[in-house]
Amino acid sequence: MTNVFRNIALSLALALVLLIVYGLIEPQLLDVEEEEAGIPNLPEEWEGQEIAVLADFQIGMWLDNKSTVEEAITEIVERDPSAVLLLGDYIYKPEDQSEQEVAQAIEVLQPLGEAEIPVYAVLGNHDYGLKKKDGNPAPEAAERMRNALEALEIQILHNEAVTLDAEGAVLPEGESGLFIAGIGSRWADADEPAEALANIPAEAPRVFMMHNPNSFEEFPADAAPLAVAGHTHGGQISIPGLPEWSWVALTSEEPVHVDGWIDGYGAPGNRLYVNRGIGMSAVPIRINAKPELTIFTLTASE
Repeated sequence: MTNVFRNIALSLALALVLLIVYGLIEPQLLDVEEEEAGIPNLPEEWEGQEIAVLADFQIGMWLDNKSTVEEAITEIVERDPSAVLLLGDYIYKPEDQSEQEVAQAIEVLQPLGEAEIPVYAVLGNHDYGLKKKDGNPAPEAAERMRNALEALEIQILHNEAVTLDAEGAVLPEGESGLFIAGIGSRWADADEPAEALANIPAEAPRVFMMHNPNSFEEFPADAAPLAVAGHTHGGQISIPGLPEWSWVALTSEEPVHVDGWIDGYGAPGNRLYVNRGIGMSAVPIRINAKPELTIFTLTASE
């Protein structure tokens, strides 16, 4: 009987070691998700156009997977979408080494600028130096990140919207096109969907981007037929088919929406997709939560 227990213990220990080894490998396995998104009143020239979505680089964390961010950027440049949406948390701990981390984030994004692909972005909680919901925001860190992104001609959308043509370029006010709107950081108490909605005509086609999925619950009915968010890393360590048992969900102080289309959440007529992001928090491991680049193909819907 002693040998049986010993063999079971050794088997469990080996399985744990193999799981940890795999968890260190999975952050390097980029998953390119192809999704179709229906948008009411979508202009004809936008039919079939692609928008790329990327989130949560977390550059500066120990054993970060910067190379996976670079792979995702290479894939985007090759796809040449109409626009790229970046969902925040480009750096991990700005209070310690903000300038270094910002420089690394801008380095990996440089190919997008060189390819002249239109890029729009929001800031996440880590960009404000917030690792906890009840922390104190560091506006100077966020401003440093904002200035660096804008120097690369990446436009930050902070509770505001722009109108784009099918090439991703901003149209003059009053012209019709696709509205792209960005929502501020929820943990920094800066998410104001009503401000972003204020300048979007009632029937106009729109896509909303935000860092924290919980900002989505603030939208009135039929306001956000397509919204995208990051923040939760797909749970980072999760059990297949049981998102509520992910590491992020079990350790969070707020409701967690971790991966893909989130059914039954938000007001009627609104639809949210949560991108798993690239980087990690606390530990450099992902299990059943591969880093994700999402490519949305836009179609007209009722």
